[in-house]
This record gives sequence, C-alpha cells and structure tokens, in this order.
Amino acid sequence: MVRATAVLATAVAACLPATPAPSAAAPPAGPVWQGCGDGLECAKLSVPVDWARPRGPRTEIDLARMPARDPRGGLGPLVVSTGSESTVQGVRARPDGVSELARWFDVVFVESRGIGDRGSAATVRCSVPQPDPRRLQLTPGPAAWRAHARDNAAYDRSCRIAAGPAYAGLTSWQVAHDLDAVRAALGQPRLRYFGNAYGAVYGQAYLKLFPRRVERMYLEGVPDHGEPGVGRRLIAHARAAERQLASFRAWCAGRLGCPLGGDDAVEVLDGLLGRAPLPAASGRPVDEREIVAAVLAGLVSQRWPELARALSAAEAGDASALAAMAAPGQPVAPATVTRSLHCHDFMPAVPGYRRFLAMESRLRSIAPRVGWLTGRYEVGRCLGIAGRPSRPPSAAGGDPAAGVRARKAPSVLVAIGRLDLESPASGAARAAGRIPGAAVLWHGDGHGAYLLQGTAKLRATCLRSRVHDFLVNGTPPRARTRCPGELTAVR
Repeated sequence: MVRATAVLATAVAACLPATPAPSAAAPPAGPVWQGCGDGLECAKLSVPVDWARPRGPRTEIDLARMPARDPRGGLGPLVVSTGSESTVQGVRARPDGVSELARWFDVVFVESRGIGDRGSAATVRCSVPQPDPRRLQLTPGPAAWRAHARDNAAYDRSCRIAAGPAYAGLTSWQVAHDLDAVRAALGQPRLRYFGNAYGAVYGQAYLKLFPRRVERMYLEGVPDHGEPGVGRRLIAHARAAERQLASFRAWCAGRLGCPLGGDDAVEVLDGLLGRAPLPAASGRPVDEREIVAAVLAGLVSQRWPELARALSAAEAGDASALAAMAAPGQPVAPATVTRSLHCHDFMPAVPGYRRFLAMESRLRSIAPRVGWLTGRYEVGRCLGIAGRPSRPPSAAGGDPAAGVRARKAPSVLVAIGRLDLESPASGAARAAGRIPGAAVLWHGDGHGAYLLQGTAKLRATCLRSRVHDFLVNGTPPRARTRCPGELTAVR
C-alpha cells in the first residue's frame, strides 16, 4: 500500500468548526489507491492526532475501496464503517455483506483510529489481553470484581503505551473529523455514509459536528449515547434479553424440528434452573449462573438452533453443551484498542461493587429469568478503565445529534432491530428521536441485520431494498414501515 497524498492544510482547517459552511477552496488531492487483494484498493490518509491542534502530531488511518461495478454509471463514493473492529478485515472475510452497494457506489471503507487492515502499521497492538466480562457473570463476589478491574486497567495501560500520543485521539469526536477529512479528500461537498454498530456512533458524532455536510446517512445498531446514567442503560439491556428469550420461545414453538420438540422453551429453562446444579459429562456440575450465562450467549438469533440443542441435552441429563456456551473466551494478545475507545467515548462512571449489587437486585425484579445477568457484562467492559481523553467542551458528552437541522427530505435513515441485544431497540428509538427529521425503519432481526442478510445471500429483503432505495434515490420508507425477521425465518 502507498501512503496517501496528504490532505491540504486548507482542507484540514475546514474540518474544525462545529457547524462549518462548505469550503470554497480547491479540493485536496485524493488518496492514492493501490490494489491490495480481495478485489479491494487501499490507501492511507494522514490526519492530526487532535483535530483541535491541526498543526500538532499526526497519525494515519487505513482506507479501502470496492470500486463501483459500472464506473460510468456510478453515483460516487459511499463511506462505510461497519463497527468497532476492523471494517476492512471484516469486508475481506465477508464481502457479501456490502458488495451489493457496489452496484451504485464506489464503496469506501474507513478504519477507526488504532484499528487497521491486516498487517497495517496503523493498528495499535495492546500487549495485555482484554479480559472477558463474562467472567464477572460466572464468578460473583468482590474479589472477582477487583481482579477484573485490575486486568482491565492493565489492558488499558498497555494500549496507552502502544498508542503513544495517538491514544488521546481515541474518541468518536476525533473519528468524526477523520470522516470529514475523507469526504474532503474524495472531493465530495457532502458525505454519503453507512454506519453499523460503532460506525453508527461515528455517524451520530458527525451529525453533531457537521450537520450541513450530510447528503445521506444510514445508521443501524445505534447505541443511545444521550443516556447520562448507567442505571437506565442496564435496565434497557436486561429487558432486551427477556424479550429475546420470548422470541426464542416463539421461534422454537413454531419451527418443525426444533430440538425441544413440543416443549415450551421457557418452561424447560425454568425447570433446569429449579434443578440446578445440573449433571454434565465432564463430571463438573453446571450451576444456575452458568445456565443463565449460556442462555444469554445463545440468544443471538444466529445461535438459536445451538441453544435449543443445548437445552434439550441438559433436560436429558447432560449440561455439557450449556457449560461450553457459558465459558468466557480465551484472552488473545495482542489485543485491539476497541474497548478503550468504547469506554473513553461515553460509558458513564462505573458504579462501585456495593452500588452495583443494589442495581443488580433491581434488575432481578425487572428481568428475573436471564436479563438480570446482563448488567455484569455491560459494567465489566469498562470496570477499571479510568478517565477519558480530554475533548473540546462543545463535543464532550451530551446528545450527539444536537444541532442537527431537519430538511424537507430526510437525510438520515435509522434502522432499529427488534431483536438487537447489543443496541437495545428502546435506546435506539430514543437516539433516533433526537435526530430532527430522521426516518425510522423497524425490522424483526437483530444487530447488524443488513450485513448478516447479505452474508446469508438474502438479497431482496424488505430491509435491504428500503436501505438501497434511500441511499440511491433518497426515498425514505413510508411511515411506520416494519420489516419482518428475515434471518430468523431461515434459522
């Protein structure tokens, strides 16, 4: 890969105001693209570590492009960020998720800071693995809480060391400025953007900083960053898990060949919890926490068949499959800066152990079967990671969509998944409601539905057809449009 031509100083300066007018200066030279395998072309873009100090130290971000299949009839670039891990590596592994967009656009994939393509020097490699928050679900007590906090803090320190000065730039505010630099380097007066999961966070930040530079923006799996406290967030995740359990129950009841046969899935679960600890072929009994943690892991709709088989086996006397589903992932080094970025961005102050126990008690009353255990995972992600890099006051905290002006035709489409466990539908709906004039499209699948439908070769689905109509023609879905669960139908 060849280092991209530097963005001109005038373009850099144009990215700084919170609500800038389009620059009248000559457009900067575009990135230098070079073939990099898997049908992609790659480049790098140099950006300031801190956009509030554009003449200070610089860092690089990775770009990749999937050229439009018909360059003469293409509509120009569509900038894409598919989440907090590597967007480019994800596209290399699962190109069908986004390849249909190349019917109309040059699809430009942007890596967030500290995350890079395979073998890229832009990747920050943290020497200490990040601990799996599921450890807290399985091991209650203050000692496990303190141990997890220490391990998380050690991971964050190793990321700080590995990133050096660039560590201070690991915020969505800085990434939003990077997106505007990409827009300018591509020679576009306005940004067309597709943001999934954490890519939707960057989209929200861009809407706050550059509302007049948005052409069309599609956001899916939108976290609610306008929620200042941790309590309401934990309740949203707990309730989402309970709703997902009800959906799993209905799926199994209506599916010929479900391993549970004619048994009610929730009644089976209740029976197993009542009999815990359960026997397993390994000889080690499986306790209540492991059962609940296993069910939580299996509630993602892609794993419903696996969960049904594990519950059936446990009912027949062997809970080994449930134990395997509950087991935390093995730490892998080097780790990425993904969790550091998430925690610096918007996670409220993590409660102390005693206060959390009171919160968990309330969660048990709200979501008594499985949802109550989600709190440990959500809090555990940032437990022990202290402080946030400083950001300009106008960009720190608050509502990412504040200052967005409504237009006659919606410039933003927000898709909300009824089965989304990562970004619960209630929070996504609140976030969408704070974007003036945004169109909302509800669908019956979970997190990352657009990408997963493409990977599953589901082309002309309700969701994808309406997303394409919006991005290509600017036509939003009709009010109160609700797409069915396309993925759950094929499980």
